[in-house]
Amino acid sequence: MSQTIQQIYEQRVQAGDLQRDPAQEGALPELERIRSALAERKPASGLRGLFAKPPEPPRGLYMWGGVGRGKSMLMDLFHEAAPVPSRRVHFHAFMQEIHTGLARERDAGVDEPLSKIAKAVAKDVRLLCFDEMQITDITDAMIVGRLFDLLFEERVVVVTTSNRVPDDLYKDGLNRQLFRPFIDLIKERMVVHHLHSPVDYRQGRLTGTPVYFTPADAQARTAMDDIWHDLTGGEAAPLKLIVKKREVVLPAYRNGIARARFWDLCGTMLGPGDYLAVADAVKVLLLEDIPQLGRSNFNEAKRFVTLIDALYEAKVRLVASAAAPPEQLYVEGEGRFEFERTASRLREMQAADWGVDPEDIPI
Repeated sequence: MSQTIQQIYEQRVQAGDLQRDPAQEGALPELERIRSALAERKPASGLRGLFAKPPEPPRGLYMWGGVGRGKSMLMDLFHEAAPVPSRRVHFHAFMQEIHTGLARERDAGVDEPLSKIAKAVAKDVRLLCFDEMQITDITDAMIVGRLFDLLFEERVVVVTTSNRVPDDLYKDGLNRQLFRPFIDLIKERMVVHHLHSPVDYRQGRLTGTPVYFTPADAQARTAMDDIWHDLTGGEAAPLKLIVKKREVVLPAYRNGIARARFWDLCGTMLGPGDYLAVADAVKVLLLEDIPQLGRSNFNEAKRFVTLIDALYEAKVRLVASAAAPPEQLYVEGEGRFEFERTASRLREMQAADWGVDPEDIPI
């Protein structure tokens, strides 16, 4: 017999991997309700089983609460215990995939492209686990209701985390009245559970910690590794963002934290739209091995300037290793004077109180 979610949680508490939290424990029965329902045996084979109607899927779960309360951790625990084909994905990345699929199907002249995409998703998984559901883009807002309708019709169960109560999704967004049915759909097809804990397990992360390391040597690499492990537990997967049919890849990503080398983001032909997509997808970016900039890598330097502008405007927290301090990164060649603004921003972004609050990092 497989373990319950409560048993798995208790084991991790006893092992010292987790700190017992009453608010987290309050969410476990909802997660177990879904796990056990999905684990139920299929109708028996034979004539009776052939014509038997499959059991109704369980209602999903919309788990919301303040940052740092353990929502992502509970999602990980639940997903690892899922008894059916499932997928855990950041909501932003999933919607990027949907838009890419829609463009592809429309180019192919497919009728009802969203329906085809939903069927393709349902063919692969019975459970979708979304982290950080938020709707800020009108293009997402206009299709997400129909998409979820189709997924539910295909008997896909959805479990999601969010920092917002459903009624605050796409708050003050353009044409929000068209989005309201999606909120009603969430309340109908998913249990809304508030993870209300007084403890913020992210508080103190990055506070007082250096975030700019120079030179970019082995010591800097070790410091970056320590920060990465502290924020993510060392577990990550690539995040692929689709921007105008072009793929932008962050090599390592987990729960809003991304890690990449300078050459991953500035050594390829990316533009402002790509960097805006990166800034929109992450809360903290660890950027390694920024080289000395100048005539020999002028194009890469220009892209770096554009990247820093995007991160700065989006208030993304930057942790970096570089060949030199900001003021000494670009010391010769065309663009040296223009780089002074970037150097100033890099220096400003090192302040402990700059950008995203340390506790505003998902866990």
